Amino acid sequence: MVSVALLLIGLLSTQSLSADCELEFIVLGVGQDAGAPQIGNPDDPAWQDSTLRLFATSAALVDHRSGDRYLFETTPFITDQLALLDTLAPTRTSGLGLAGVFLTHAHMGHSGGLMFLGFEAADADAIPVFTMPRMGDYLRSNGPWDQLVRLGNISLRDINAQVPVRLSEGVQVTAIPVPHRDEYSETVGFVVTTEGRSVLFLPDLDSYEKWETDFGVRVEDMIARVDHAFLDATFHDDRELPGRDMSLIPHPRVSASMDRFDALPVSERSKIVFIHFNHTNPVRFEDSPEAMQVLQRGYRLARRGERFCLAP
Repeated sequence: MVSVALLLIGLLSTQSLSADCELEFIVLGVGQDAGAPQIGNPDDPAWQDSTLRLFATSAALVDHRSGDRYLFETTPFITDQLALLDTLAPTRTSGLGLAGVFLTHAHMGHSGGLMFLGFEAADADAIPVFTMPRMGDYLRSNGPWDQLVRLGNISLRDINAQVPVRLSEGVQVTAIPVPHRDEYSETVGFVVTTEGRSVLFLPDLDSYEKWETDFGVRVEDMIARVDHAFLDATFHDDRELPGRDMSLIPHPRVSASMDRFDALPVSERSKIVFIHFNHTNPVRFEDSPEAMQVLQRGYRLARRGERFCLAP
């Protein structure tokens, strides 16, 4: 069993490296689409304690050599998240300082923040938005998103599954299709590859079993390919939503994921960083027994502002 103390030391080491890091991956939010506290939940302690707030899941890839900053997901919390990014990795350019945006799918917590790039808010100037084919068609063909395209606030860049997008020398991003509710678009995760290290960013999917049967991808093989694997942790178990049939809300449960991944060696388990916590998931609270158990079993829990160096 990995001690909590060792894991915390590792986290602090990762954060201290960021000052001398040329390329880093920064966590800007760890919550499910609606974050926390959620609408209609007056008893959530985050109403009284702002440190317990959850922004929806998002991250940034920052290249300190060029000054380029790439955003993964545009959430409804994008205003706060870009302010956080400006604090941690200030932009060298005017405007929002975004060299591009990558979207996993069309659900509101992952793409809804695009509205803040529009005429009524930032009035952004042709920010590149990298999308899969169905996602791109959805944005071009449906209001209010099509206005962003027509007014030139965003510039859609079509990408394809398993085809790397080269951002700079030695840095590329590859879309990996996953099973999920695809009412409006396909759903993907992203693998960020650098000359030094790599990241799997996978905030949303139905199940690892379906990923393997429908797409021929074993999650363990994906973990083996990267240095850090950010994986869907929407729910801890099936007891979180009393009165609802949770089989109708498919996501890998944290408890089941750990049971599956416990077969991996410590070196592989330590790569796994859980993300995308529903407001009901007790692991969102750092001092909860469930959160402590995750750490004790050799895994990590993403936290807002955490930094991962990809090119020291």
